[in-house]
Amino acid sequence: MGQGIIPGRFTAVPETETVTVFLIGMRANRWWKFGKLLPMSTAMARMLNHLVATPEAGLLGFHSWFGRTTIMLSYWESPEHIQRFATDRTAPHLEPWRKFMRESAGSGDIGVWHETYQVAVRDQESVYSDMPPFGLGAATKSAPIGRGSNTARQRLGRQKPAKV
Repeated sequence: MGQGIIPGRFTAVPETETVTVFLIGMRANRWWKFGKLLPMSTAMARMLNHLVATPEAGLLGFHSWFGRTTIMLSYWESPEHIQRFATDRTAPHLEPWRKFMRESAGSGDIGVWHETYQVAVRDQESVYSDMPPFGLGAATKSAPIGRGSNTARQRLGRQKPAKV
């Protein structure tokens, strides 16, 4: 097996009533304006380093993918934690955001986006099969799938396990 792969099937088992899913990214609308992308990328790296070093900020975990359109999938304790971080004058978000708004917003060179979802844990289900720690299972806790959690319906609590 590859390094870090957990054999078998697992599901996420958050220990809270809700989890906040935050998707954020940017898009190089004009790839030849690469010089404008680099400062945003380095600012995001500083933000993530700060968040990892400051657990009370509320970030539970994240994964990133890069390309013309980048995406970061992250899990947070609450939307309020995200908002606090975004507006905290001592955190590394506010100044880069203001700089983007002054220098790039409206130019069409770079697109930025985000989406926030607050999800009741009882309304989510997940399955990871032969994967390294990933997604909600890596951001919170995970457990092997077994009797009573074999199907998506069971993991969502929509179907009782069959009696044997």
